[in-house]
Amino acid sequence: MKGLKRRENMTYKAYIDNIKAKTGKGPEYFQKLAKQKGLEKHAELLSWLKSDCGLGYGHANAIILYIKDPELARKKLAEDTKREKDRK
Repeated sequence: MKGLKRRENMTYKAYIDNIKAKTGKGPEYFQKLAKQKGLEKHAELLSWLKSDCGLGYGHANAIILYIKDPELARKKLAEDTKREKDRK
């Protein structure tokens, strides 16, 4: 299960980077759009991100974390960035 292993090792930053590469949009864009649409519940955010924005389950959940708890999301991004720099 090579694909499963890869996902287990994916950082939050990797999810966000992949979303930016695929859509050209960062989490702030999705956060603003969700607010404009009045989307707050996890299920409605997940459905919207998958159907309207073309994100998969894992990537949608990465954005949902940013929408629901941007402080925690930014902390995770900073930690992942630091870990990447420390490995080099």
